[in-house]
Amino acid sequence: MTHAPTRVITVEREYGSRGGEFAHDLAAHLGWRLLDSELPCAAARAAGVSPELAAKYDERLDPWYYRYGKAFWHDSGYSMSGLSEDQVFDSERMLALIRKEIVNAAKEGNCVLVGRGAACALANQPGCFHVFVYATAQAKRDWFVQAFPKQAGQADQMLVASDKRRAAVIRKAYQQEWCARGLYHMLLNSAVGSGAMIAAVEGAAGLAARVAETVAG
Repeated sequence: MTHAPTRVITVEREYGSRGGEFAHDLAAHLGWRLLDSELPCAAARAAGVSPELAAKYDERLDPWYYRYGKAFWHDSGYSMSGLSEDQVFDSERMLALIRKEIVNAAKEGNCVLVGRGAACALANQPGCFHVFVYATAQAKRDWFVQAFPKQAGQADQMLVASDKRRAAVIRKAYQQEWCARGLYHMLLNSAVGSGAMIAAVEGAAGLAARVAETVAG
């Protein structure tokens, strides 16, 4: 059976697993574009809002009361303050714009996409390889304490809350469970180190052979 060559890698990650760092290292190693914080920034440009505003909606849902009010406005036939859908910037629009950016990036190829439902948006797309990075609770706790020493006492709560937010966004946007094994081609424990993770992904995605052929040619 012939498979399309891998041109896109998505990296989903638990908070504190250093999955984002791995994605950066992987993109640099492959010489591919990295799309991490670039995704909400692109959504901000498309919506004509500031990157700072977009960042507030990154991998988050609107508060329940906003979603309830929005549903009421739609059901009652009233628009929000007389604004059209494309004039309202909220998490729902943010998700739609980011999904569009993900799909467009995948068409261009040679990119590493970090989080934000990329594995779901590109599910079953030829040439896409999906990775989920996880870590032990202790490893994530150690990372958090080092990164945010003033909040060390809240490490466990913050780590769990961040993952719950990401899971809720994926459930809302794609009706999928964020950490479901079936979404990904490979699950990686970041304890093995970035170098070993890169080698594993290259081998599994068939990129190591392509690199060897390029060098030999």
